[in-house]
Amino acid sequence: MTATESRPQTRAADAPPPARQPRVLSFSHRLSRWDLKVSPYLYISPFFIMFAIVGLFPIAYTAVISFMDWDLVRNSGEFVGFDQYVWILTQPHFWTALRNTFSIFVLSSVPQLLLAIFIASVLDRNIRAKTFWRMSVLVPYVVAPVAVGLIFNAMFADKSGLINSWLQLIGISAIPWHVEPFWSHVAIATMVNYRWVGYNTLILLAAMQAVNRDFYEAATVDGAGPIRQFFSITMPSLKPTLIFVIITSTIGGLQIFDEPRVFDQFGRGGSAQQWLTITLYLYDIGWGQWNFGRAAAMAWILFIIILGIGLINLLITRTLVRDEGLRSELSKRQQKQVVRAAKKQVKESQR
Repeated sequence: MTATESRPQTRAADAPPPARQPRVLSFSHRLSRWDLKVSPYLYISPFFIMFAIVGLFPIAYTAVISFMDWDLVRNSGEFVGFDQYVWILTQPHFWTALRNTFSIFVLSSVPQLLLAIFIASVLDRNIRAKTFWRMSVLVPYVVAPVAVGLIFNAMFADKSGLINSWLQLIGISAIPWHVEPFWSHVAIATMVNYRWVGYNTLILLAAMQAVNRDFYEAATVDGAGPIRQFFSITMPSLKPTLIFVIITSTIGGLQIFDEPRVFDQFGRGGSAQQWLTITLYLYDIGWGQWNFGRAAAMAWILFIIILGIGLINLLITRTLVRDEGLRSELSKRQQKQVVRAAKKQVKESQR
């Protein structure tokens, strides 16, 4: 009886490969893939849902109301086209409010940004009690706007104010803060700067802290002083943050309401509209005259103005603060220094 030895059958070279069986995924694998693809969108969806409800819907609804003569009691309106916009643009109070808004915006935003950059650069250095000073600059931001208005209203009082008392001590006549438009704008801008300089300072300080310190060390080795380092390293590194700060300051400056509202006891923008702003005028039309169609039209006019000014600020910031500069040169020089040091160590070890 002979035993036959079984040999594995070999496939011919020209024979086609065996058909691969389709891979069947289990339910757990499918669920895992679905989780990886869909879960990130589910995590961020609450924000976008809330933004659509409390942000996009009111904007769209305001646009619809702006083309109507809206009756709040009946919750209905008659379509009037662009009549509400024409009425707003033909009102002298609107142009007065627009002039006052831009005046206060310039007097507050420009010094606010310059002070924030200066204070942030000081706090970025190695000083004593850094944490204390960094926390102190944020204290005015948490003070209630009404409290700030009451304090500064007493300081800038025309007859018994603290500021006029100091001016009279040095021989300067009292300034009519609540009478002259320019000086009322200065007083309101001071209130705005007091509240928001610290907030912008911390944002800029966080951006300065993220700058690679090797750039400063390389610049110091190359002989660059603190001023040259600030304009060649710090400012180019702050470009994205500066764009954010400028745009948010523009939006807040053109929508200013709290400070001029509490600058006097009436909150109507002054007896001769010396500090009447667009938002104050909008509030008066909507809740004073109960004409929500015109108020909605003014809100959209303000939105278009803010959008235009924001785009202009974006273009100016991109032009003045460029990405290129000494940072790229410093990085190349730093790499060369590292290579030279490595070669020097190799030579020393070979000796």
